Amino acid sequence: MARILGVGIATLDIINTVDRYPAEDAEVRAVAQRLRRGGNATNTLVVLSQLGHDCRWAGTLADDADSEIIRAELAQFAVDMSAVRTLIGGHAPTSYIVLSRENGSRTIVHYRDLPEYTFEDFRGVDLSPVQWLHFEGRNVAETCLMIEHARARHPVLPISVEMEKPREGMEQLSGLADLLLYSRHFAEHRGFHTPGPFLTEMRRRFPQAQHVCAWGEQGAFGLDREGPLQHSPAFPPAQVVDTLGAGDTFNAGFIHTRLAGADLSHSLRAACELAGRKCGQPGLHGLAASRG
Repeated sequence: MARILGVGIATLDIINTVDRYPAEDAEVRAVAQRLRRGGNATNTLVVLSQLGHDCRWAGTLADDADSEIIRAELAQFAVDMSAVRTLIGGHAPTSYIVLSRENGSRTIVHYRDLPEYTFEDFRGVDLSPVQWLHFEGRNVAETCLMIEHARARHPVLPISVEMEKPREGMEQLSGLADLLLYSRHFAEHRGFHTPGPFLTEMRRRFPQAQHVCAWGEQGAFGLDREGPLQHSPAFPPAQVVDTLGAGDTFNAGFIHTRLAGADLSHSLRAACELAGRKCGQPGLHGLAASRG
């Protein structure tokens, strides 16, 4: 399997499960509460590790007790943290999540005052063993420098970028990646309400990349550098339990199958199947064991 480096954030997730999402100004009782590690990049790495890959995370952590929870879970999944920068006196980024038992939806309030990983941090990382490099699309100016640095030293190293949240300057990242993984929210923010026209426009503007967009209950769509639009249906579980991390799971499934040499159509289907299984269970544990 491959050696994969992921660059992005890790968070402490405080998840309150409720029977159904409350109305504004309501007071409801949580039926369960749990603490676990979150963050897009680390979620993706945890899934990839379960799929057999050698995963390494580059990001920042504080030196507080909450960050120890994050470290412990990443260690459980054998995610290497030697590229992590520890900041003295900081506090772990925290996501406060309301998870609806009625339909599995999640609402997130995120708090962060910890500085992001920088180019100066990244330039000290040895990329020579890395076979796939994955970035969260955030901290745009610094991330551009990181990708340019990787390109200059390892021109054929595959690079993927997750384009989940609309942020200023994201187009700079689009022009540097081999694989762009978009969210539906990202496409709709740009005025597209169906995936085909969005992906066609992105391919026209950034022809060097493969373009993939997960579209919820409609499944996922993708365009290679040439060729027609590809589609996979969604694979919802019998009961939706927890959608938190489903997009990160989809990204991991897609990267996994591309590393195995699968074509776009097969990669979309495999990623949708894995994301569907994730929605049928709480958390990310045991995803590889549940594969058919």
